[in-house]
Amino acid sequence: MSNYLTLTDETIKKEHLCCAIAGQKHQQGVDVKRAWLAERIQEGHVFRKLNENGKVFIEYAPLESAWVPVIGENYIYIYCLWVSGKFKGQGHAKNLVNDCIEDAKARNKSGVCVISSKKKTPFLTDKQFMAKYGFVTVDTLDGDYELLALSFDGTTPQFAESAHNQKINNQELTIFYGMQCPFIPNGLKEVTAYCEANAIPLTTIPVDSLEKAKALPGIFNNWAIYYKGKFQTVHMMNEGQLKKFLEKHTD
Repeated sequence: MSNYLTLTDETIKKEHLCCAIAGQKHQQGVDVKRAWLAERIQEGHVFRKLNENGKVFIEYAPLESAWVPVIGENYIYIYCLWVSGKFKGQGHAKNLVNDCIEDAKARNKSGVCVISSKKKTPFLTDKQFMAKYGFVTVDTLDGDYELLALSFDGTTPQFAESAHNQKINNQELTIFYGMQCPFIPNGLKEVTAYCEANAIPLTTIPVDSLEKAKALPGIFNNWAIYYKGKFQTVHMMNEGQLKKFLEKHTD
């Protein structure tokens, strides 16, 4: 569709990355995202967006090269689908999902998959919306997290075995993070500063390779928080959100 464009090696340098179109504090994250995308595009990663300045896009990649603890053969994995603000209710999400499905078929893929949850969860694609296109649950993790798939040939992907742990040995606040999302650098900065100011032990673990992403100890889609040895959330946090989280989870 002429209303949408897919970023290329050249256009990625100048087009807005519409997931962080506003906010100067996220500019570093935008630059990091561009660099990350420039490498991933060579692997078949797709960032498709509305040809306007707005948060309307879909981002997906071949599952074999997707930085998530999901395994399978010949699938497409959807990282993110986002339509916000004045662009809601205009059919953009439907168009972008259909574009992804058609692209998968054109590449002779076995299907498309995405991480979701039984209940609507921030930073994860909505299950009920994807069900409209034939996506069904093919694997689950503790905490109501699910892997949804639309299979073209009867095969299905699954969470990596390690992802079923949802636990780590470290008992202190621990954050696994990638650099795909432009909100991460500033969020990490705020969280780190808050913990340092309040003498809260914090471990941050960069997920900076495909191998690390595939072997993670739980669900992950750019960000994952563990506390007292247990997985807590994929909700990306700033200082205020972390403060509330700790107040709720501290005995």
